[in-house]
Amino acid sequence: MIGNTLSRYLAWRFLRVILAIFLTIFCLMFVIVFVELIRRASDNPEAGAGTVAVLALMRVPFQTETILPFAVLFGAMATFVDLTRKLELVVARAAGVSVWQILAPPLFAAFMIGLVSVTVYNPVSSALKQRSDQMELDLFGVQGSVRLDHGVWRRYHGVDGLAVIHAANTRRGGAELEGVSVNVYSPEGGFIERVEAARATLQPGAWRLEQARVSAPGEPATLVGNYLLATDVTPEELAATAAAPQAVPFWALPRLTAQTMEAGLDALGYELQFQKLLARPLLLVAMVLVAASFSLRFFRFGGIARTLAGGVAAGFVLYIMTEVLSDLGGSGTISPVLAAWSPTIVGSMLGTLSLLHSEDG
Repeated sequence: MIGNTLSRYLAWRFLRVILAIFLTIFCLMFVIVFVELIRRASDNPEAGAGTVAVLALMRVPFQTETILPFAVLFGAMATFVDLTRKLELVVARAAGVSVWQILAPPLFAAFMIGLVSVTVYNPVSSALKQRSDQMELDLFGVQGSVRLDHGVWRRYHGVDGLAVIHAANTRRGGAELEGVSVNVYSPEGGFIERVEAARATLQPGAWRLEQARVSAPGEPATLVGNYLLATDVTPEELAATAAAPQAVPFWALPRLTAQTMEAGLDALGYELQFQKLLARPLLLVAMVLVAASFSLRFFRFGGIARTLAGGVAAGFVLYIMTEVLSDLGGSGTISPVLAAWSPTIVGSMLGTLSLLHSEDG
């Protein structure tokens, strides 16, 4: 069995290179976003360089999630090539260490990177993304990626029964509604009354409907100043529903999927995003296997550039296949589970097969 010292050495070399590549891309994306925001803030005296820098720093983590598989691919190829050119892998192989023992530490490190990125990095980046959207809206007066829905329908089960809400427009991530109409039903399902209001604001434990007009069966309509509708929804949940599935934190996706399905709405996007995040650790493992199948060779007679170009092309093909199947899953053509997991499984199997062919005959 491979020794602990060699395992830690390989894992550390692998992690160090990946971290360096990821931070380099992170800094480049920060500069690009910062320059773009500075250009937009040139006519806004309230948006100073410090504020714009904070806004850019909050937006970049969400954008860098998409480049993590490429950071792992390039990091794995750079690590394996460097170890081969310095004859470290040659010495390890001569000492009786198999290629699978050499790959075990990088594969484990890639899986842990994927696990941390899903459970820690993704929730943090999603929260920063939502806050940056609100900052962008306050500074520039534009929607950015905050979606202001028109003709929004929501359904809530509260202590008073079922309430079906329709709003002509939403603001503040869904915490303020305009042009509101509410159908209120009893816990047994019977219709109680209809409430129409010019505005509704979410407060702790209730919606406050202003300038409400209440109509009940067999009774004349009455005007009330404020109408309170009990609800257990939070502003964070509303902000998540107003965002795209990619901007919803990992831990909130199951709850939001259940709420969306309970409301009778299409939750396919949330299901697909949840499955894609679950499959991310395996996707990073597949990237390491693809990189190893092209870079674990002794380049004594040259051809390193051509071989590495093939590895990069294979990684891009795997990523494109992932995106294509995601589009098919988002449209409902195939199931979210198949769309999220099939590229990673196929990529892992092909990388393993290539290594078996080249190393074990």
